[in-house]
Amino acid sequence: MKTYRDEAIVLRTQKLGEADRIITVLTRNNGLKRVVAKGVRRTSSKFGARLEPFTVVDAQFYLGRSLDVLTQVQTLRPYGLQIAQDYELYTRANVMVEIAERLSEEEAHPPMYLLLLGALHALANRRHGADLVMNSFILRAIAMSGWAPSFWDCAACGHPGPNTGFNVSVGGAVCDACRPPGSLAPSPEAMMLLGDLLSGDWASADASEPFARREASGLVAAWVQWHVERRIKSYSLIK
Repeated sequence: MKTYRDEAIVLRTQKLGEADRIITVLTRNNGLKRVVAKGVRRTSSKFGARLEPFTVVDAQFYLGRSLDVLTQVQTLRPYGLQIAQDYELYTRANVMVEIAERLSEEEAHPPMYLLLLGALHALANRRHGADLVMNSFILRAIAMSGWAPSFWDCAACGHPGPNTGFNVSVGGAVCDACRPPGSLAPSPEAMMLLGDLLSGDWASADASEPFARREASGLVAAWVQWHVERRIKSYSLIK
């Protein structure tokens, strides 16, 4: 069949010609897709507003030679509208979708889709602090891609934690014997928070101190940029 239907999250859009857009979406069953939405920039378009970033849609696609074409779309969850009204939520959501795009491929990967869906839901509905949601998503997405960090036992030798050092190239926590030059020395509170965000212990994460959250955010940023091997442009929006 030349058409297929799937649930998708809109990651970003870009102009194409005078009236069209290229829409990058993460689908539940078909992976990452870049598709053409024809005529959506016209005021008469029926579904242009449904293709805002962070929106969850039910979409129908037509197989094209180079890019597939979006032919029908229905909004399932208007997270884009909710998130765009708050700058803090908007900037964190941008980081999440950029990382999801970098880590996804054009093949089915439902766990990544569901992880992003849950994070956007938590962000839009303010279930937890915006930075907590973003950092939890990042850590889980990176772990899902094969680079699970250790925040307790030594990532090099397995020495039981807690350990006082942190090194992104080694894999997270490091003991005194394995600690390479230039390793960081995070506070125990920040390391505990990182473990909570990775495991999903929200009761403990929500009770964390502001200084631990700031420290944890810096470590997560260093972690993801090391493993993605490219600058995450959306981080520049976060003050």
